[in-house]
Amino acid sequence: MSVRKVAPMLSFLLVFRLSNESALRYLYSFIFLLAIPLIVLRLIWRGCRASAYFKRWNERFGIKPAPASTKPVIWVHAVSVGEVEAARPLVEGLREQYPQHQLLITTMTPTGSARVRLLYADSVVHCYLPYDLPFAVSSFLKSARPELGIIMETELWPNLIHHAHALDIPMVLANARLSARSAAGYQRIAKLTRYMLQQFSLIAAQSQDDRQRFIALGADKEQVHAVGNLKFEIALPASLTEQAEAMRANWGNRPVFIAASTHEGEDEIILNASRQIRADFPDLLLILVPRHPERFDKVAALSQRSGFKILRRKDNGMCSRDIQVLVVDTMGELTLFYGTADIAFVGGSLVPRGGHNLLEPAALGRAVIIGPHYFNFSEISRQFLDANAALQINNSETLAAAVTDLLKNPQKRADMGQAGQNLILQSQGASKRLLNLIKRHIDV
Repeated sequence: MSVRKVAPMLSFLLVFRLSNESALRYLYSFIFLLAIPLIVLRLIWRGCRASAYFKRWNERFGIKPAPASTKPVIWVHAVSVGEVEAARPLVEGLREQYPQHQLLITTMTPTGSARVRLLYADSVVHCYLPYDLPFAVSSFLKSARPELGIIMETELWPNLIHHAHALDIPMVLANARLSARSAAGYQRIAKLTRYMLQQFSLIAAQSQDDRQRFIALGADKEQVHAVGNLKFEIALPASLTEQAEAMRANWGNRPVFIAASTHEGEDEIILNASRQIRADFPDLLLILVPRHPERFDKVAALSQRSGFKILRRKDNGMCSRDIQVLVVDTMGELTLFYGTADIAFVGGSLVPRGGHNLLEPAALGRAVIIGPHYFNFSEISRQFLDANAALQINNSETLAAAVTDLLKNPQKRADMGQAGQNLILQSQGASKRLLNLIKRHIDV
């Protein structure tokens, strides 16, 4: 979440013709303070679905300061799992380039926190980033006192950026993307947006289009560079393919279709499509991977009610040939299950959630399918569609037709997979360009 998402409630500020950034930021902070009861209720609501949201509130409100370090600190903020994954090549580069520094990684979600712990264990320091309340972010920054702050993607928080600037902490906006839709949201609070963007020492945009939108919103064009997308720099474990092949060998010689990172409203569509696919491939195994842990039980129950024989991953049972749906209700195993599949559908795209990262299945050489709602990954998705490395479908019928066609045409699947791997290879290098810019622009 960023200030753009609260722009509608701030748009009334224009009525008062507030003339400077400070007045806008003070009123924004006042509104945020009034919203604290709603924030707490939201935490409780989310905690009822995922118990981790009941924990560590002191970090979220800046009551518990960031962990102290005897070393100089470089701070990287990655909201959730996707940003943590995207930051991996950058984090490794920072560790190599600045070995004398301690890395502090903040997230906003429990799943992001869990991913940091899984990837780095105790080699980095981790805590939640506080909500954008003046007292909370000030306490966090004064405690952590980083020599450099790097915010992944486009998380623009007025108080965080203001207090970092006041403490002379150079800030970098990394892997920054800005769609035309997002730019229009920020334009509604143009003065505040311009102020925030001008506080960054460096903005590393994903593309020239992103760069131009940041400049149009008021960023200093000398500080904005198009470096490419860090998400293309995928490093898969050397043993992954071997593990996936061993897992699949236990399932027998049967077609496997994975639907990953699914959201509310998509699972029904996918289950209906799988029923149609079974007309040609009756032994199909559908691997269903809900995006959020709080939906695991619901998706498993839905699959059973739909008449399928299911196995839940957490039960560690044998996926025999009569199992029709394998519900992956564990965390951190998605890449492994991508490796077991013939075809991968990437969720959040059949409903208007904006889609998810299709690079992992593509890096494994899998034929990739997406729905029509991919605005969160519009540039990457368009590149894959243009390169015939992905297919777009619109509903249950077109999904079933696409999967059936690909299962009947192994060469078409192989060609799509190769096209995706080639595109990834050609698009790498963003982390090296970003690290060079940090070294050139910022004295750490």
